Amino acid sequence: MGKREDQRIAALVKKNAAKIKPPTADQSAQYDPTLRQRAPEQTDEAKRFFKEMKRREF
Repeated sequence: MGKREDQRIAALVKKNAAKIKPPTADQSAQYDPTLRQRAPEQTDEAKRFFKEMKRREF
């Protein structure tokens, strides 16, 4: 590949990178409260509990 082709590819990469949109929030979750994602409580006790549950075999 020549220098000119490298410049052309770099320009195309820059052009396509500008087109990328950041992910938008789910619109249905905005209007329907049952679809909202709630952050789980991450207390030290909860972390310890889930870590212990991962170790167990059922």
